[in-house]
Amino acid sequence: MTDHTRPEPSGAEKMFGDFAPALVHFTDDVLFGEVWKRTDLTPKERSLVTVAALTTNGNTEQLGYHLGLAKENGNTEAELIEAITHLAFYTGWPQAMAAMAVARKVFQS
Repeated sequence: MTDHTRPEPSGAEKMFGDFAPALVHFTDDVLFGEVWKRTDLTPKERSLVTVAALTTNGNTEQLGYHLGLAKENGNTEAELIEAITHLAFYTGWPQAMAAMAVARKVFQS
């Protein structure tokens, strides 16, 4: 069940609450409510892994949010830029260039 005690709806709830409530539940309660709270990785490490996965897969739509979250979780802009640059050699230049464009928008706003 989605936590309706939050002061405002989550991003997932705003986007899909009436349309796909099960996806909202899994996003809010399982992914962010359970998986992100596991202690084997720090939030900083989880954010870096997530940014890498989104970059690798070319998922730029969600990358902006996760770059902001990565900063909140302790990653510096320099670390995130370096990670994306490093990924260019392993995941492909187009994915890294697209991710860097998102990073530039996020970091310069």
